[in-house]
Amino acid sequence: MAWIYLFLAGLFEMGWPLGFKLAALCPRHHFLYLTLSVISMGVSGLLLYWAQKSIPMGTAYLVWTGIGGIGTVLLGILLFHDAVTFWRMFFLLLVLIGIVGLKLVH
Repeated sequence: MAWIYLFLAGLFEMGWPLGFKLAALCPRHHFLYLTLSVISMGVSGLLLYWAQKSIPMGTAYLVWTGIGGIGTVLLGILLFHDAVTFWRMFFLLLVLIGIVGLKLVH
């Protein structure tokens, strides 16, 4: 169950940078997106807390930030047309390999 919490925490970790980006792009709904960002941060932190009860702290933190980071890059590409370059994708793949590796050696 801890790995499910950790995965969900990583998904919510993607929510706060997304909310910040949307707040910057949509001034009319600025406070709504900032509020969603803060809620996403809180839920992400709570789920990480639960996951760390049985997953080593360093592993949980790296997987959490990795999921959030990879997901945020992909959201940027899909929603905001961020750059897709060979080197950017190469290093993103290295992060993914590190996350999978930590899960395998746990």
